[in-house]
Amino acid sequence: MSTKIFVNLPVQDLQRSTEFFTALGYSFNPQFSDDKAGCLVISEHIHIMLLTTPFFQTWTKKEVVDATKATEAIITLSMESRDEVDALMTKMLDAGGTEPREANDMGFMYGRAFEDPDGHIWELFFMDMAAAGAQQG
Repeated sequence: MSTKIFVNLPVQDLQRSTEFFTALGYSFNPQFSDDKAGCLVISEHIHIMLLTTPFFQTWTKKEVVDATKATEAIITLSMESRDEVDALMTKMLDAGGTEPREANDMGFMYGRAFEDPDGHIWELFFMDMAAAGAQQG
């Protein structure tokens, strides 16, 4: 069995977050979703558990960070092309997300970032591996 990753994120409004990520073209696994949690499926091996903040709090004794005020992690996803990065960013902006900075174009690597409705930062990037190897040589 290959390793899968499940990232847990606190959200203020589970319905709003579900609608946001659905507008981006993602689906939710109903087997692991209820009124306290939504299992966002990024890929076969990547799942994001969107947990209501009170439910998220039951998993830790530490204070839960308000992602609109502080950043603890940045979730980064690879894309198949620059066009795929830009297409998902367009969907994200249409769904009500924000773009906190300009695109980062390093020639061999292209990336953009967005913030979801709860302020979590997501990065999308495409890397041309052939061009990246030429940069190293």
